[in-house]
Amino acid sequence: MEERDKAKIAELAGGVAAGNGLLDRRSLLRAGVLAAGIAGIGAGVAQAAESVGADAPEWMKTPGRSFSPYGMPSKWQEKVQRSFTLLPGRPGTGTSRTPLHLLEGTLTPNGLHFERHHNGVPDIDPNRHELVIHGLVKRPLAFSVETLMRYPMESQIHFVECSGNSGSFNQREPQQTTAGGLNGLLSCSEWTGVRLATLLGEAEVNREAKWVIAEGADAVAMSRSVPLEKCLDDAMIALYQNGEAIRPEQGYPMRLLLPGFEGNMNVKWLRRLKVMNEPVNARDETSHYTELMPNGKARQYMFLQGVKSAIIKPSFGMNMKGPGFYEVSGLAWSGSGRVSKVEVSADGGKSWAAAALTPPVLSKALTRFRLAWQWDGRPSTLMSRATDEKGEVQPTRSVWVSQYSPIQFYHFNGIQGWSIEADGTVKHVYV
Repeated sequence: MEERDKAKIAELAGGVAAGNGLLDRRSLLRAGVLAAGIAGIGAGVAQAAESVGADAPEWMKTPGRSFSPYGMPSKWQEKVQRSFTLLPGRPGTGTSRTPLHLLEGTLTPNGLHFERHHNGVPDIDPNRHELVIHGLVKRPLAFSVETLMRYPMESQIHFVECSGNSGSFNQREPQQTTAGGLNGLLSCSEWTGVRLATLLGEAEVNREAKWVIAEGADAVAMSRSVPLEKCLDDAMIALYQNGEAIRPEQGYPMRLLLPGFEGNMNVKWLRRLKVMNEPVNARDETSHYTELMPNGKARQYMFLQGVKSAIIKPSFGMNMKGPGFYEVSGLAWSGSGRVSKVEVSADGGKSWAAAALTPPVLSKALTRFRLAWQWDGRPSTLMSRATDEKGEVQPTRSVWVSQYSPIQFYHFNGIQGWSIEADGTVKHVYV
């Protein structure tokens, strides 16, 4: 792109909103059109595009394949896959990460939703599976899958994030991996199911009840304590994900959904809910998912996922193709509600510009943010900072790290950064 063209884009886009070439968010679409249209196309190219002849590509000359019983991604997208981290000798225990850097929008395809398993994925016969509600209730109940299907359902779009997501940020040196590698224990779906409050109301919870113990039907009977208040608020027994029955790795035939709470609490393959007056101190509430403090003590029951954002494009592995116009794009979310604002810096935090939030902006769901950037080819540092509707602001990494023991890695929500070198190389940096 010629220098006069770059200057024209910046001029017509409405000017610079922050240092180092970040453009006004309201002019993003207009600037994008201008950038695409400056090069133009010749009359000969346009005429060739309108004809179907000997020069046409092969897929325009022969009939395409027929129907299939279940649609699959294009073969050209075969590299859009999850990455895995498995414990040695335990193939069913570990994690897989959503390739955030290879996706767009906010909803995660079912086959790319991140996974966290403690002893493999059970193969559950839905005809033999039941959800039991018992404990401090007047009417203990058991629900088959077929019975739950008769209840009124609702659909809600929410993210699920492992509390260990972005855990490598406690390391001394920044991990050089993709945005999905850093933050891929995060996904967002439309969940459909039955409000847990409806079922608890039918069971008639006793007055002294304060907690509900959720247990899964996997080989470790994974259990977590959930405040009754949350169960009576927006908790759901989810049966469908993005329109189809929940897949086995996501808890088929049913899972607990606790919007905004750490992923481990959203118990998969749900089989039992015991109403109690105190938490159970399960394995995953003591040996895992706690916050280790500098004095050696650990905080338990830190459920909410904090306000957070991450720039996805550009990021590691997406080297810049020379100076010019680019879109800075990323994701923001908060376990407390809606994201109210995302700011982007291209000069390491010296100045900030408000990004455009792509609607709809939903509570406890991923929000896509975008901002136009006219990169001048000089070394730069990109950062994003989110604020939620409760007024909580994403902290710096240094502030987050200072709160905890050096080996604490749960619930990281600090500001993240990418350095852009003069040759276009993108690296992960601490800011």
